[in-house]
Amino acid sequence: MQRRPPNVLRPATIALVAATIGIVATTGVALAHGGGALRGAAPDRFAVPTWLFIVTGGGVVGVSFLLASLFTDRDLLAELHSPYGHLGLGSATRRRLGVLGGVVGLVALSLVVVTGLLAPNNPLSNPAILVVWVGWWAGFTMLVYTLGNPWPVLDPFRTIAARLPNLDARVDLSRDRAAWVGTVGLVALFGVEVVSPLSENAVLLAVAVTAYLAVTLVATLLVGYEAWFEHADPLTRAFELYGAVAPIGRDGTGDIVFRLPAAGLAKDLLAGPGGVAFVVALVWGTTYDGLVSTPAWRDLAIGVVGAGVPPLALYFGVLVLGFAFFLGVYRISARLMRRTAPTYLTTNTLARRFAPSLVAIAAGYHIAHNLTYLLALLPALGSALLNPLAGGTGVTLALPTWVSYLPVAFVLLGHLGAVLVAHAVTFELVPGRLQAIRSQYPLTIVMILYTMTSLWIVSQPTTTPPFL
Repeated sequence: MQRRPPNVLRPATIALVAATIGIVATTGVALAHGGGALRGAAPDRFAVPTWLFIVTGGGVVGVSFLLASLFTDRDLLAELHSPYGHLGLGSATRRRLGVLGGVVGLVALSLVVVTGLLAPNNPLSNPAILVVWVGWWAGFTMLVYTLGNPWPVLDPFRTIAARLPNLDARVDLSRDRAAWVGTVGLVALFGVEVVSPLSENAVLLAVAVTAYLAVTLVATLLVGYEAWFEHADPLTRAFELYGAVAPIGRDGTGDIVFRLPAAGLAKDLLAGPGGVAFVVALVWGTTYDGLVSTPAWRDLAIGVVGAGVPPLALYFGVLVLGFAFFLGVYRISARLMRRTAPTYLTTNTLARRFAPSLVAIAAGYHIAHNLTYLLALLPALGSALLNPLAGGTGVTLALPTWVSYLPVAFVLLGHLGAVLVAHAVTFELVPGRLQAIRSQYPLTIVMILYTMTSLWIVSQPTTTPPFL
């Protein structure tokens, strides 16, 4: 008599219900969350019942999984996630674009350093602050996951590092070890961005950018140019993954290809556990940046610091522990996938192949976290660029009420994209229709939990993180 597989989903289902009840019970009214650097630039503008965010959001992701389960034609799924157009670029054109992009990147880097040191130190008018946080981290990142990734061409750190002498690398990094280096670097960047006044102190921002350049040059000399920028540099890796969300990408020759949004995430993009950890760090870091701006975090921080814990220990401790928790939950979901639908694939293989789908979640949350303040600060950025050393006018744009609803829509779109990508990957890897559908249960539950968490953060009013 064949043994029935253990019901491994019961604890996860109980956790899902408990999390829903807990979140809904502890928050009565949801306020739109502006978030990001320069947090006060985009004020909260509307209030709706929290249950509308939490229950509806989780339900939308659950229903999307059920609808996706109706599509089981493997050939059709493979075709949908394949490029459907191609734009050839000659070598001369690519070379000219490379030179132009390199110049633009160097000019932007010089502008940030010079105006950071010399222009008036006003967060709403200093070009360095506005270029980095509004133009680059908010606007450029959105460009990457909507229209494609031009960062390899624009990256000023790469352009300068390419001019270093070609020395033998002193440190030999495998691809997976390099991915772990990038993960540590990404977590550190999120920590520095949150705990230091880089969005308010232009001089400190200029110093930080220069320090990142110095670290990049030293790392390039130690591990080699290709090893660093192809596998370890956290900015390069983050934009590469975000670029896989866009409907425009590049093939192996550098030519442009067209595809459905998020279709690039269905590819095998990662190198072992280090690559998986990097994706989780990208998802958690974006979440953490929003979490520390909520009233709940403010109250928690005041209580913990009041009990004698140093503020920096609290902020970095939660950053690291939260990353470890997110990574652990994802690894458990990959292990449960093998038990709900037995497969010859290892847990590490499943974790590596499904992790890119989470990047769609990170992209959706990034735009939800930054869109309103990006739109509000575009006039300030424009005026600052017109008169860099004197600083801009600091004028912000008053946004219509309907813009406040967009963050919720983008959170849901990101999660829906993740569900569809995971569905396509499942039917590529797992034989049998029922077995392929069952294997998605654990990851879908994790996505629903994360949807509710993301919507709860987006729904909260923006506060300034205490003790910073």
